[in-house]
Amino acid sequence: MSYANSTIPESAQQCVHRHLPRLVARHAREPFRKPFAEYNRRAIDVALEGWDGHAGLILDAGCGVAHSTIAIARAHPQAWVIGVDQSADRLERRKPYPSSMMPANMVLVRADLVDFWRLLAARDLRLSRHYILYPNPWPKIGHLGRRWHAHPVFPILPRLGGTLELRTNWRVYVEEFALALGLLLGYEPRWEGYDGGEGLTPFERKYRDSGQALYRLSVSLGDVALDGDGRAVHASGQCHGESHE
Repeated sequence: MSYANSTIPESAQQCVHRHLPRLVARHAREPFRKPFAEYNRRAIDVALEGWDGHAGLILDAGCGVAHSTIAIARAHPQAWVIGVDQSADRLERRKPYPSSMMPANMVLVRADLVDFWRLLAARDLRLSRHYILYPNPWPKIGHLGRRWHAHPVFPILPRLGGTLELRTNWRVYVEEFALALGLLLGYEPRWEGYDGGEGLTPFERKYRDSGQALYRLSVSLGDVALDGDGRAVHASGQCHGESHE
């Protein structure tokens, strides 16, 4: 089987889902009150155990086999980098790096991101950087609610502040993510085509080497507060990237 044989997500959906604005507005109005699972409470304690309380916090959300977490930690040695994934098996497959070669400024934890994001917000913590790299696109039309930007937890993400970066190989995903975030912030972050040169994750390398178009959205959120309708009342950051309509 060829390595560079990855395909773009196949979907009958070719543009932003018409129900997305309604879902985002509803989730912004109605706080997500699902009880926290105990293992996620333990996970955030583990994630913060090595943090000195002063270093910038970086979250690699859905880090998979953690190649990206390791690279991010090496690139930001003064920060405390947390890699979170729901699969213990993926986290244990952090090849080719033995424990002795792992950066000292990072930790890997198994947790459900839905709880982990909310637990960070509940502790009033702010991130300096926040990566969501090649999330499952859930490309079927009926799976809209499974995409992060249409999930009830999404209004929590702007509250975590910092520089939020999404990368994906499905143009519809980045278009929807930008729209959903824009509905919360009051301005729509711009996104750009990306060549995948960093190869931060195995998926990024495979998509890049398969000749796929890749997309990146990066927005500096600063300290964002949302009003009762889930709209930003203060957003000090600036967005980066090339605008696409």
